[in-house]
Amino acid sequence: MPLQSNHRVRQRLGHPKKLRICVSLRGGMNVSRISRLQASDYEQWLELYRSYAAFYGASLSEAGLATTWGWLMDESHPLTGIGAKEDGGLVGIAHFRAMPSPLRGQEVGFLDDLFVAPGKRGCGVADQLIEALKEHAVSREWAVVRWITRDNNYRARGVYDRHAAKSDWNTYEMFCS
Repeated sequence: MPLQSNHRVRQRLGHPKKLRICVSLRGGMNVSRISRLQASDYEQWLELYRSYAAFYGASLSEAGLATTWGWLMDESHPLTGIGAKEDGGLVGIAHFRAMPSPLRGQEVGFLDDLFVAPGKRGCGVADQLIEALKEHAVSREWAVVRWITRDNNYRARGVYDRHAAKSDWNTYEMFCS
């Protein structure tokens, strides 16, 4: 399929000679539709979520997957999931929730997971998911949204640097089992 004049080309960071062509299968600009995850998204979500876990070297159990999906489908649960869809397929996911901020005396947001299919990285999908999260945060009057990423996840950090300021806080984990 030839590229149409309204396609978008992005240069990959760190690879000035390589170009990523981001065009939808319909020939237009590559713009995702962002919406809350639905039950019909399960199989595609599962594939993306397994890839996300593999990226971080995390093992997933069937019981844990069922619990997480149940939380995402339960509108009364704090965890919310959104997905980026292009041409009917899920190409990115984000999971986030409210968390109390005692010093502020109000809830803030926490982004637990953000993952974009490898073939769609560099095409603005992560930016769209973060912007949708920001809209959600504004509607909930969250003063801030926090998240963490691995120090060596340079590609994600490049995206995050466009949307947020890196804090000077260190993250600790206390394992209890």
